[in-house]
Amino acid sequence: MEPRGGGNQTAVTEFFFLGFSGVHKGQAFLFLLFLVIYLITLVGNSVIFTLIQLDSRLHSPMYFFLSHLSCLDICYSSVTIPKILVNFLRQRHTILYNQCMAQMFFLMTFAGSECALLAVMAYDRYAAICQPLRYSHLMSWRVCVPLATSSWIWGLLDSAIHTALATNLAFCGADQIDHIFCDVPQLLKIACSDTYVNEMALHTASVFVGLSPFILVVISYIYILLAIFRIHSDTGRHKAFSTCAAHLIVVIIYFGMANLNYNRPSTGYSLEIDTLISILYCVITPMLNPLIYSLRNKEVKEALRKVLGGQKAGNNFH
Repeated sequence: MEPRGGGNQTAVTEFFFLGFSGVHKGQAFLFLLFLVIYLITLVGNSVIFTLIQLDSRLHSPMYFFLSHLSCLDICYSSVTIPKILVNFLRQRHTILYNQCMAQMFFLMTFAGSECALLAVMAYDRYAAICQPLRYSHLMSWRVCVPLATSSWIWGLLDSAIHTALATNLAFCGADQIDHIFCDVPQLLKIACSDTYVNEMALHTASVFVGLSPFILVVISYIYILLAIFRIHSDTGRHKAFSTCAAHLIVVIIYFGMANLNYNRPSTGYSLEIDTLISILYCVITPMLNPLIYSLRNKEVKEALRKVLGGQKAGNNFH
């Protein structure tokens, strides 16, 4: 895939990220900080995924979708953080044109898939709390597998459209991106060719890929809260709410960070604020999800204790 120039204009072969351009001292500290966050993200999500596969008590639709969320978070963080770490080591924050297109493609794929999956998980909680007698039918494996697969395909198709359109942009030698990774809005800012089609595609995607799943989540939780309020006993209300509390926290954090990242004021924020928001969105959020689910979920904690207890018993036996 060759970088597009346009006529006699200078073709761009690499981009410079300005997000950390003001950091001259302390890059070694930032490298260690991002490395620790990345390792926590990998370990946390891998533990969640492994526990769900190993413990038969976690073989339910809710945990099936959670395992997909863990995979998405691993993939999502792996698209951006390793490149950031490499650039810290090189002390040169650049990315080749082809790598930029690839990073944008995978980033948007996993981000769009996560939006859809969070909506699917909200529907699962709605079915469990509001339709308990029909839950096994509504969320059978014949339903769960296509829903999870569709979430991945949903993000993939959206990303393919944006990436295909982005490869036709001309940059006229403009190679400085006010960001820490490649994303569509930042590329449109520095493009010198007509971006109308790209902008329309971005606005359309923000409705179908971002807003629509969020509305489905809100509608699901309205019904869930109404159902919980109709429960007479405090114990019953607490038990019902506890089954969806972790997911609700993840939804608020993810969609909140995504909204800050993509729907900024027209005047924009300072580069430092932009960088901070980007870090919260693509670096911190994937790390928080396994922590939220493990800290607030009794079944996950019991599964972890069971696995650790089995390992200790095995070590004592040997």
